[in-house]
Amino acid sequence: MNQPTRLEALSVFLKTQREKLSPEDVGLPAGGRRRTPGLRREEVAALAGVSTTWYTWLEQGRDIRVSSAVLDAIARTLRLTKDERNYMFALALETETAEPPQTQTVQLSPALTKILQELTLCPAIVSDRRSQIVGWNTAAEVVFLPFADVPVEQRNMIELLFSRKELRRLAVNWERFVLGFLSIFRAFYGQYVNDAWYNTFIDHMKRQYPDFEALWSSSRVDTAPEVVLEFRHSRGGKMLFELTSLQIQGSDDLRVSIYTPAAGSSTEAKLRKLMGAAQQATRI
Repeated sequence: MNQPTRLEALSVFLKTQREKLSPEDVGLPAGGRRRTPGLRREEVAALAGVSTTWYTWLEQGRDIRVSSAVLDAIARTLRLTKDERNYMFALALETETAEPPQTQTVQLSPALTKILQELTLCPAIVSDRRSQIVGWNTAAEVVFLPFADVPVEQRNMIELLFSRKELRRLAVNWERFVLGFLSIFRAFYGQYVNDAWYNTFIDHMKRQYPDFEALWSSSRVDTAPEVVLEFRHSRGGKMLFELTSLQIQGSDDLRVSIYTPAAGSSTEAKLRKLMGAAQQATRI
């Protein structure tokens, strides 16, 4: 990521986080009516113990000297989570925690392949640090789409969510569904600040899909979001899943997204029926 782009990303992030907080959230009086939502820059600066001018320059994306101690104070003031703090530090200090992504195709280990196969009634998708889908199980194809029919170069989960009509129709709250993936994607984006691929991809998404930019700007930073999703499957009807995201140890930064049928719902029974129908169709 080149310096202007990195600083612009930091600017957008700080402004977004500041606008999420109200004076009451940080122990300040509500005061009068505000022209813009959230805290004022001078309030953030005062709470963090820095000058208003310095914080304004930081939020404007100017190339200024920053220290870990000051960034820690800003993180506390903005109530950042651990993942959000790491993201801010990566952008502000231009640090990386690992080597840039490799270009070769990721091969799943036999053990991970076995795990996917055993999750017969839990749709599971394996993706890399670029949200490129590198593995899935049969249940995932039944619930989402036949990934094997999608060309390898087009198997990016972020783009599929915007480009495939069946995925747009699947989630009752499609935006929430997308934001979960974007929060993971943003965490990797901050971690690999020198990988130019991310900005190329983000620029492509903004040009290609008009609703991407707003969702990207409002997305959180979360390496493992856990949410309950309601799907309206074309053949299974209403289905409730709890999403669990697991990081796989290793140099490829693989992540497994597992959709577990919600307890007390009819989802598992519906999925079992769909799986049976799919197996029957395969035999014919």
